[in-house]
Amino acid sequence: MKSLVALLLLLVATSAFADQYVNGYTRKDGTYVNGYTRSSPDSSYNNNYNVRGNTNPYTGSEGTASPTYNDRSPSYNTRTYGDPGYTNSGSGNSTGRSNTRSIYGY
Repeated sequence: MKSLVALLLLLVATSAFADQYVNGYTRKDGTYVNGYTRSSPDSSYNNNYNVRGNTNPYTGSEGTASPTYNDRSPSYNTRTYGDPGYTNSGSGNSTGRSNTRSIYGY
């Protein structure tokens, strides 16, 4: 009985962390998107394959997006904390701020 319970717990845990294959599809504008494998959805932004420090095991490509300080998506942080302004790159305008946004969206 104990081994059956342990096996069931193992199966549930394994399926909870399994990657998912997304079938190819056609967008409304007619563009076809090839099928791909993604990690299982969760509440963590920083553990996605596209975030710097992670490597996609299927393609070998390394993530390029910057991790966030609180493990939430950049859009969540902008929506929650507001737009804190533009990044300062010394563009020479009157505020000393450039008109380019960082990869965090602000």
